[in-house]
Amino acid sequence: MSEPRLSLALKDGTLHLPDTGRIAVIGPRADQDLSALPQGRVQVITPIKPDFDVFFDAGYDCAVSADGGGPYAVALVCLPRVKVLAHARIAQAAALAPLVIVDGQKTDGADSLLRDCRKRAEVGGVLSKAHGKLFWFQGGDFADWAAPGPARGAHGYVTAPGVFSADGPDPASVALAAALPAKLGRKVADLGAGWGFLSAAVLERSGVEILHLVEADHTALECARQNVTDARARFHWADATRWRPEERLDTVVMNPPFHSGRSADPELGRAFIAAAAQMLTPSGALWLVANRHLPYEAALRAAFERVEEVAGDTRFKILHGERPSRPAR
Repeated sequence: MSEPRLSLALKDGTLHLPDTGRIAVIGPRADQDLSALPQGRVQVITPIKPDFDVFFDAGYDCAVSADGGGPYAVALVCLPRVKVLAHARIAQAAALAPLVIVDGQKTDGADSLLRDCRKRAEVGGVLSKAHGKLFWFQGGDFADWAAPGPARGAHGYVTAPGVFSADGPDPASVALAAALPAKLGRKVADLGAGWGFLSAAVLERSGVEILHLVEADHTALECARQNVTDARARFHWADATRWRPEERLDTVVMNPPFHSGRSADPELGRAFIAAAAQMLTPSGALWLVANRHLPYEAALRAAFERVEEVAGDTRFKILHGERPSRPAR
C-alpha cells in the first residue's frame, strides 16, 4: 500500500501544520489513514455511523457536526463522490479554519475541484499521487458552496444534498412499496431507511404497531424524522448490519446499499440479509428489492427456508424470504 498523500506532504515539508490548535477532519471513510496527524488535536466529523464508530473505537474525538467544536487551526476535507457534498464540505472547512487541506481521488472529482478552488483562493501546494490529489489553501470566499439544510422538495418529501436519492423517491423503493402485502405483522424494521419513503409505505399497512427506521447516515435520518411523523416510528442512527432490536421482528423490509466507497460491493447487501435473518421471529419474513444484476439469491437461500422472486422488471427484482433457517446467536 502506498504512503498516504497527507503523510508524504508533511514528511517532505511542502505542507506545514500549525504547532497548536484543533484539526477538523471532515468526512473520512473508515479506511482513511489519519496517522500523520496528532490524534490528540483531531476531531473527526462524520454523519456516517460505521465510519464514526471506527474512529471512535480508535480513540478519536468524533462528532456528527462541527457545531460548537471549534475553533480549529486546520480543516482536512476528505472528498466524497457527490459534487454538491464536496462543495459543501470545502465551504464548511473554509468557514471553520484558516488552513484548509483537501484530499481525494480523481474519481472523487479532485482535479476539477482543484481548478475551482484556484479561482477562489491561493492554493499553497499540490501533491499528486495514487490516482488522487492533495492540495491546500488559505482564505477565499466559498459561502455560495455551502449546502442548504434539509428542505421539502417538489416531490413533497424533506431531503438534503448528498443523501441517497435526494431528488425524489428511489425507483427501486417505489417498486418494493408497491409489492408489499397488505399485512406485515406487528413489529417491522426498515434497514437502510434513508429519508423514509419506504417506511411511510410500511406504516400504511394494517396491523403495524412499531416500525424501526435504521439508517447509518445521520443527515438522512434527520430527514426521515420530518417525513415519518407517525408515533409508531422509532429512529435509530446505526449500522444496519450490527443493530439488533430488543424484540424479534415479524418483518424486515429493505432496499440495501450496494456501494462501499467507490466500488460496487454485493457483500454489503449480503450482510444486510444475514443481519435481517438474525432479527426475525422463526416465522418472520424479509422483503428486499435489488438491482437485477446483484447476486443475492444464494445469501437468501442460506438464511431462509423459502425464497422466491415475487415481482420485478429488467431493472429490479423483489425478493421474499420466509422463516429464517438460522437461529439468532
